[in-house]
Amino acid sequence: MRLSTVRRRVAGALVAALAVSAITPTAAAQDSPWPKAVVTLSNGVPSLSVTRGGTTVLEPSPLGVVTERADLSSGLRLTGRTERRVVEHYTASSGKQRQRSVVHREERYSFSGAARLDLVVRTAADGVAYRYEVPAGLGDVLRETSAFRVPSAATGWIAKYRRDYENPFAQTNAAAAETAEYLHPALFETNGVYALLTESSVDGRHSGARLAHTAGSGLYSIRYWDERVAVDGAWQSPWRTVVVGSLADVSESTLVDDLAPRSKVRDTSWIKPGKVFWSWLAGGREAGQSLAMQKQYVDYAAAHGWPYALVDAGWYFDPNWDYDPTWEQTSWIPSLISYAAARGVKIHLWVHYDELDTPEESATRLALFERWGVAGVKIDFMDSDGQDRYRWYDRILAETAAHHLLVNFHGSTIPHGVHRTWPHVMTMEAVHGGEKSSGLTGAHLTALPFTRGVVGGMDYTPLAWHRPSRTTSDAHELALTVLYESGLANLAGRPEDYAARPIAERFVDQVPTTWDETRLLSGRPADHAVFARRSGDRWFLGGGYAGQARTVSVPLSLPAGRWLVEITRDGPSGLVAESRTMRAGDTLTLDVTTNGGFTAIACRAGSRTCTRPIPAIPRTSVSASARGYALTGLFTTSADVRDVTLEPRVPTGWSVQGSPVTTRVLRPGQAISGNWTVVPPATAGYFDIPVVASFNNGTESEKTARVHVVRPLPDGWSYLSDHPWSSATGGDGPVEKDLSNGGPAANDGRGIALRRTTYGKGLGTHANSEITYDLAARCTTFSASVGVDDEAGLDVARQKAGGTVSFQVLGDGAVLTTTPTLGVRSPVTDMTADLTNVRTLTLRVLDGNDGTQNDHASWADARILCT
Repeated sequence: MRLSTVRRRVAGALVAALAVSAITPTAAAQDSPWPKAVVTLSNGVPSLSVTRGGTTVLEPSPLGVVTERADLSSGLRLTGRTERRVVEHYTASSGKQRQRSVVHREERYSFSGAARLDLVVRTAADGVAYRYEVPAGLGDVLRETSAFRVPSAATGWIAKYRRDYENPFAQTNAAAAETAEYLHPALFETNGVYALLTESSVDGRHSGARLAHTAGSGLYSIRYWDERVAVDGAWQSPWRTVVVGSLADVSESTLVDDLAPRSKVRDTSWIKPGKVFWSWLAGGREAGQSLAMQKQYVDYAAAHGWPYALVDAGWYFDPNWDYDPTWEQTSWIPSLISYAAARGVKIHLWVHYDELDTPEESATRLALFERWGVAGVKIDFMDSDGQDRYRWYDRILAETAAHHLLVNFHGSTIPHGVHRTWPHVMTMEAVHGGEKSSGLTGAHLTALPFTRGVVGGMDYTPLAWHRPSRTTSDAHELALTVLYESGLANLAGRPEDYAARPIAERFVDQVPTTWDETRLLSGRPADHAVFARRSGDRWFLGGGYAGQARTVSVPLSLPAGRWLVEITRDGPSGLVAESRTMRAGDTLTLDVTTNGGFTAIACRAGSRTCTRPIPAIPRTSVSASARGYALTGLFTTSADVRDVTLEPRVPTGWSVQGSPVTTRVLRPGQAISGNWTVVPPATAGYFDIPVVASFNNGTESEKTARVHVVRPLPDGWSYLSDHPWSSATGGDGPVEKDLSNGGPAANDGRGIALRRTTYGKGLGTHANSEITYDLAARCTTFSASVGVDDEAGLDVARQKAGGTVSFQVLGDGAVLTTTPTLGVRSPVTDMTADLTNVRTLTLRVLDGNDGTQNDHASWADARILCT
């Protein structure tokens, strides 16, 4: 036989092999058919189609890649095909299930043309994926010709592309969707078979991709962020991934993780998922700059067994929201970490990407965070799918792992299997989530579990109890803690909002953030989602519904047997709880309100309750008060505690007169108390001095007492705030003595501070204002330090506009001295005036006429010299 004839027969056999779909493993076929991937070569152009159980999931879809030196999308010849079985097992730190088993059939198709191209196709029970491999020497990659051709009539749930992946999902038709770029993942359904389009194993070798679509067809093409992807040596593309099957198959799938490289973290013992008290949504910028507020969140977390609290943006900014270049030396974060550690809570920190974007910055700052004792970092505003950003991800992932820091990426791309490769990544935002003020419709929320939620941990930040405009009912909002999987569950709200919903509070305290198993009980994207997730021997159920009130029926698809089901649902005037004993396979029937839902805990029947004790510190109480510089403290407990010490804890430079109070054992109904005198250094202002009870080998409880420190004046001088005024008018709020404008109600007793210098005495006002004193011609000199109070800086952050004011001192109606217009960043200005023979003193603040309403002005240490 001639060699050319042999070659033709071999080529014919290989082409025939291309039309043979993936073999369905017998074990998997007993449950549901595996999808079938078929690679076809027609006129030198390869394509891939996918079917499942006779339903077309992908019509023949183009394949190919173009480099600087080779167009590998056409003119190809098949030169070989091999097949192997991929079997792996790994343990996940978070996600839908801890133990993962991977069984894939892998086919490698080798093509020749302008150069060699290998197409690697993986088929699994839950989907199909493929990637390209090209040899070295072909230059940079310019683009892929890859696309997914979805049946035109398919129903789709897709979101328009934006760099931070924060757009809502909407239901549409595959062909009718408008011409635009769309996010990964995108979900489509044909005849009850679903296909989720996404990508896996994207790293610094690659450019992230989105889906480009032209109205009128079902074609969704791969489009890179970069015009050119730098390549050094041989190159592999990301996995172009299609999760395929029933809605349960898709929503329970771990295919994106299964395709990713194995873990690069050898010791994972330090990786601890858990609930996080997150202060930003309710507390905003003020919470990010307030040690006192953060202590409140820590106290709540400690009392409820939550392991973490997150300090969000603001902690390394000054009161005007300007970057503080001294934060590494002057931050209050180490103090908070010590406070939290004594209560069994660890601290996570928000940090902007640009604080870690260079190797020098990340090396220095991540090491600093580790020395401080930070448990994790929330890194924000990467906002790019570019190759340079993925190379940054590669570096920062390795560095955070080396410093034992858990990671939450915000302003980020989606998970591409990162949870397997870097298991300390607990969650990523990349979602139109709870921070948004609009677009959080019931339809979007019930689409998320089947779209963004499929591919990995999603930091939606649920439980925004304080938002009156919230679409969800309380029960639906509570259900998000189950519906949305996240290794770090950053929970919004305020302590008082949880306390006002004790039924919800009890459920939140019980619900974990890692799961042994996940099951979809009922669902339809943009209509409803009901999931059951197992932790140990308990199942946690969460159901959310979009639209009008209705009666719902949910199959209790749990392991065989009888179950105690403790349900939380919406009632006429709030959440209500009820218990039912049911058998697996029974139908759970409930009435849900508009955009309502429910949660439940299921445990084996015979249990008295499904509620378990939570690992919280004993409930104790410290009371503290100050009278001048004298402090009094009292400590009580609701449970036996040992080795108790009660004492004040003063700042550096202060001293305490009086000894700590100690006792070996303190029991309920007993108390210990103490009295001390604190001695401040040469300083002034309001200082919160904690009285601390330490017990049980380092656990602490405390209460602060406010001490007002006043700078003494020479003989003859007196502070104006100690004198009665004859009249006082404030521009916005009352004039305050020794406090900034607004006083305790508006500012929680905020003391006067100008450019971060605190003052013990003064007058807090708001333009336009006037304060008048009758002097009876007995005084000779006025003096004060003036400026826009630091409290206006919070308004700068919120509204991007700071106050502008000018100050005038008038004697008997005549202007004695004045300042130019001062703003939030103006230096402190000292004012003096000669009051000889002045009978009426007026202090006036004028608006800078810039249209802002943040003109908080303080007359710090305003004083007069009188005979």
